Amino acid sequence: MARNVEFDERAAVSKAMEVFWKKGYNGASMRELTEAMGINSSSLYNTIGDKHQLFVRCIKNYTETRMDDAKKQIYKTTSPIKAIVNFINASVNAIISGHDSCLAIKTTFEVATDNADVQAVLKADSDFTHYLLSEMINEAIALGEIPGGNDPEMLADFMVSAFTGWHEAFILHRNPARIKRMAKFLIEKVTT
Repeated sequence: MARNVEFDERAAVSKAMEVFWKKGYNGASMRELTEAMGINSSSLYNTIGDKHQLFVRCIKNYTETRMDDAKKQIYKTTSPIKAIVNFINASVNAIISGHDSCLAIKTTFEVATDNADVQAVLKADSDFTHYLLSEMINEAIALGEIPGGNDPEMLADFMVSAFTGWHEAFILHRNPARIKRMAKFLIEKVTT
């Protein structure tokens, strides 16, 4: 009689996410994933599904965690411009101190172009960041912290694109000072 293997699914997904983060979707083998998760392949298939379903679950977990962290960070600051500056600085810190770049950005280029499930998760993450920044920019304009002639949607688009570019620049050059200079420039442009 087969026995049911019990495991902490959330912790197992987190372990699988680390493998995907390091090796990418195509580079991660089922054996590496199940070993990291501490389960056998039949337990994986019976609880989560195949590699693709596990990957979607990992990306969703990653982006939801980022969204929760961003909301906590943004909403604990009373000044919208300070919240925006803190968000920019937190992004810089994540880029320069992250162990393996941004999982969402890595996934965008490796998998999302051909995979509707993954693309939907990453689009929701990007839309959330855009909405959050637009909301803060609108509030900052209303309070006079950002000049009123700015287009909040365009400014949010520009900021989201800047974050992606900074990730690429750091992957290629590994120069924290360069990323910090670009962030300082962005902050100056947003606030003037």
